[in-house]
Amino acid sequence: MKRIVLLRHGESTWNKENRFTGWTDVDLTEKGIEEAIRAGALMKKEGFAFSKAYTSYLKRAVKTLDNVLDQLDQDWIPVEKNWRLNEKHYGDLQGLNKSETAEKYGDEQVLVWRRSFDVAPHPLGEEDPRNPRFEARYAEVSDHELPRTESLKDTIERILPYWKEVIFPNLQTADELLVVAHGNSLRGIIKHLKQIPDQDIVHLNLPTAVPYVFEFDERFNLIKDYFLGDPDEIKKLMEAVANQGKKK
Repeated sequence: MKRIVLLRHGESTWNKENRFTGWTDVDLTEKGIEEAIRAGALMKKEGFAFSKAYTSYLKRAVKTLDNVLDQLDQDWIPVEKNWRLNEKHYGDLQGLNKSETAEKYGDEQVLVWRRSFDVAPHPLGEEDPRNPRFEARYAEVSDHELPRTESLKDTIERILPYWKEVIFPNLQTADELLVVAHGNSLRGIIKHLKQIPDQDIVHLNLPTAVPYVFEFDERFNLIKDYFLGDPDEIKKLMEAVANQGKKK
């Protein structure tokens, strides 16, 4: 049996403030650090031993992974960072409060921006200081690949080549891999693995720092997927994520 664990980062400062974050590089809160530590301890209890880990270029994911590996006593394993695992780019919405945006545009429109498959928010302008073309971390990425906004469809198209060509093939030589990334980048991977229809992906909400385990047979066919933790608590966390984009 082969296993890949997908883990959304712990609570960030903008999660706490209910802001659209996207590629903005915000840090973890104290709660987010605690969530990461708890996730690592839970995976250690369950006996996970990873051969390699993957994460994005954004510190909330990187620091979550650091805390998880520390709890696992697996700080030594190879870690690969790649911009393709970054969160969906929220364009001009980045930094805005989700509830206040829902007050202005309505719950339904904000749900479309947050969760729809093929509708992207308004893009950042070319001279907007938030534009990733100005960031040193993306200096080696061609400008035409750097998003100014993204739909989930765009995010999946960015992520899947890396998933198919780099991460998933490593199951040939490794029994367990860990991917620490973001709500929408992981939703894209999950959509691919579970073949979720475009119209149904809107209903998938990932809580912060809850390990999501995918088990594969020796032919790399998905045979089982499940969250680690108390099902009732995880359900509540998912509902809380779903409610973030609603008017207060």
